[in-house]
Amino acid sequence: MFLIILLAGLVTQLVAGTLGMGFGVTTTSLLLTLGFSTALASAAVHTAETLTSFMSGMSHLLAGNVEKKIVIPLTFSGMAGGVTGVYVSVNLQHTEIVKPFVAFFLLIMGGLIAYRFATKNHEFEHCNPGRKKLVPLGFVAALIDALCGGGWGPIATPTLIMFNSHPRKAIGSVNLSSFFITATIAVSFFVMLPKIDWRVVVPLVIGGAISAPFAAHLTKKLPIKVLGISVGALIMILSIRTIFISL
Repeated sequence: MFLIILLAGLVTQLVAGTLGMGFGVTTTSLLLTLGFSTALASAAVHTAETLTSFMSGMSHLLAGNVEKKIVIPLTFSGMAGGVTGVYVSVNLQHTEIVKPFVAFFLLIMGGLIAYRFATKNHEFEHCNPGRKKLVPLGFVAALIDALCGGGWGPIATPTLIMFNSHPRKAIGSVNLSSFFITATIAVSFFVMLPKIDWRVVVPLVIGGAISAPFAAHLTKKLPIKVLGISVGALIMILSIRTIFISL
């Protein structure tokens, strides 16, 4: 079990660090399959992700993949959304019902992003979105993340790209913001639900720590078009999987 979870942490952090999404959704799904409740799985994943996202965020910062004009408003609004999501997750039942609706929305967005970057000879004028877009995005993405055990990256990264952010900057900024969001969510879970399974947390952290630096370097080296198409394709795959399981 330890080796399975360690391998899951290594692979999912490699994908999440490279494309800005996938760690929480994938590892939470694994724990649910192993019999954990939604709240306990989300608590364990966010505790582990606090450390893995710190290493991933620092790696992206050192690689030059971070834009502070995106990170700051996204982080503060996301922290507020995360606390709200934990409260709802711990105190209300059947929060799983939101998953298929979010997944359907992301499926459409993923298709648009993949099509956009797959279009031949199409250049974008990249820019940083303003606070009026970043603040609600951060709150909603973190709220869904706390409720569903994952969603910060799948919501924040493709939305930033749709706002014309540079894919590399979007991925790096979301990874760095993820540390503050997951730390807030993890602390909130510990206060409201002080039951953390460290047998899950430790192997996830070890696996994530191994792959985090490689993922940041890979993001810096991959062409913009490849990054854009990969983000769109991954979000579509994750969304279809979520809809299928929900139905």
